[in-house]
Amino acid sequence: MKSNAEAYWKANVSLIVKLLIIWFVVPFLGGIVFVDTLNAISLGGYPLGFWIAQQGSIYLFVVLIFYYAKKMSDLDDQFGGGE
Repeated sequence: MKSNAEAYWKANVSLIVKLLIIWFVVPFLGGIVFVDTLNAISLGGYPLGFWIAQQGSIYLFVVLIFYYAKKMSDLDDQFGGGE
């Protein structure tokens, strides 16, 4: 039982770390590092680099929340902790 709980926790922490890395890297690269290149593209009348820095990171966060909820449901089913 203890090893099952440890495996569940390890999978949970691994998922969280991966999603936090994605949440940091996408806005950092799109809104800071490659902003000049991306600003050549327009999205809704705004430069893409600006849009990623201002709105894209928020939309990405919402998508990651839903993805996390789905993956945690799958982990619960896998480890027998589901409803």
